Amino acid sequence: MPGVQRALKSEPNLLIDAGHVEWIQRGFEDGDLTSLGRAEIDNVVDAVFVTLGGKDSLATHSDGPLQIGITTSGKGCKLATRIRREIASVLPPNFGSAIERLGTIRRRIWEEDHRSQALEDLSALAENEDDDIPAQKPTFNQLISDSDREAAKTRRIRWLSQICEYWPLRRLASITDTDIDTILQSYTTFSTSQISTAATSNTTPPLDISTLDLRTRSQPQIILAGSGPGSPSLLTLATHRAIHSATVILADKLVPAPILDLIPRRTTLHIARKFPGNADAAQDELLNLGLQALRNGKGEVVLRLKQGDPYIYGRGAEEFAWFAERGFKPTVLPGVTSALSAPLFANVPCTSRGVSDQVVICTGTGRKGQKPEPPAWSESRTVVFLMALHRVGELVGSLVAPLSCSSGGENGGEEGEREEGERKGGAGWLKDTPCAVVERASCSDQRVIRSTLEFVVQAVEAEGSRPPGLLVVGKACEVLKGRGGARWVVEEGFEGFEGLDDLVGMQSGDGGLREMAAGRERQREGAEGA
Repeated sequence: MPGVQRALKSEPNLLIDAGHVEWIQRGFEDGDLTSLGRAEIDNVVDAVFVTLGGKDSLATHSDGPLQIGITTSGKGCKLATRIRREIASVLPPNFGSAIERLGTIRRRIWEEDHRSQALEDLSALAENEDDDIPAQKPTFNQLISDSDREAAKTRRIRWLSQICEYWPLRRLASITDTDIDTILQSYTTFSTSQISTAATSNTTPPLDISTLDLRTRSQPQIILAGSGPGSPSLLTLATHRAIHSATVILADKLVPAPILDLIPRRTTLHIARKFPGNADAAQDELLNLGLQALRNGKGEVVLRLKQGDPYIYGRGAEEFAWFAERGFKPTVLPGVTSALSAPLFANVPCTSRGVSDQVVICTGTGRKGQKPEPPAWSESRTVVFLMALHRVGELVGSLVAPLSCSSGGENGGEEGEREEGERKGGAGWLKDTPCAVVERASCSDQRVIRSTLEFVVQAVEAEGSRPPGLLVVGKACEVLKGRGGARWVVEEGFEGFEGLDDLVGMQSGDGGLREMAAGRERQREGAEGA
């Protein structure tokens, strides 16, 4: 067949002259597909070759016996390729194998029907020859019409045609080789005594639909998802759906209550029991609870719900590998990371032309509680420290410690010399560098403390802690809002979504946006002598 196709493309006239190909000189009509085929298959066309002029070509998708070709006849540029991708994306995985199995069923049914006819003819002939034998079957003189015989023999192929037409593709894709044997065995060869009743009887379908659907739905699944900085309005749609469809949820301790309130009452919820000195044990406990649920045979959907984004200091990669090693590959859903959204809600642009051209995201707490090394000073750098407020004094001390270099003096020389040589001392940040502490970002009780590295520790000690929070350091902290000369300024409340409800007509079912915007800013200057 490929040779004929190549010949049609390169030398069609030779095939026509030799009588191998008939040229019907008119346009294509829909009826040609059921009238121009071979007589042995009722004139149905079983192969079509598409020839295209110019440089246009088919955008094809191949999956075993499944072949899909899309052309826009040179009108759509790259559109054919896009249409092909869209069609292929909605097909079940390995659908070509399912088509192969369905073809096997069809072929074996056809073979069985012809074998059945031959056996019946032989049986009838034998009974006619032995009509004087007293042990004849009681069905010998039973009248069987041709319509009954034909109905019984075509029941299987009609059933196959119906499921191909009406069943969802995912259900068809779930048919296995064992199912093929079940189908063929359920419709055994009919004897002459069974034909008339088989044509009209309502027998049990050869495959249980509920069993097939169970295969596609009840596979255990583990999802790693980020819940964003705090507000339910900042959940992605994918994570929101996961929260409502999960049967077991494993949540971080710092996931805010408004997010947890979205979890249906029927869902089993485990919250990490982490406290200083117990983080690793609590993590292991949570992961094993998830593994037990995945292995209990009930097809559980386990959601590991994290704050922010699962891959930004959320142990997401470790947990992915942990579950994958045990046979459960997680689905990962991104979240709005607080490292970038919290500064935004505090009116701090992490980058701003002429002020900051780079952002560095760091942790304030290393593995096993170790002290991480902060990044060195750079005038155009904004640094965001996560999980840092419980040791903000130690962190700020490392930041403002002199940066000594192999080519500079004790204090690193001039600013231009800070970037030379090997770093040996502190990070070399100036004490008057602006900074901001952002706590419970996007929640109604959000708080922002604006200060400098010189006074931020004093401000946190005076105002107290309101976790979760982070520290932003760099000149970008004062691009939109300053301190007015005070040592520190405190701003209470979150206004990020104010007016959005009226703008888009939202009637939120997750607590509403207006509730998130209920706070109002409160400014209070730090005491001069504090």
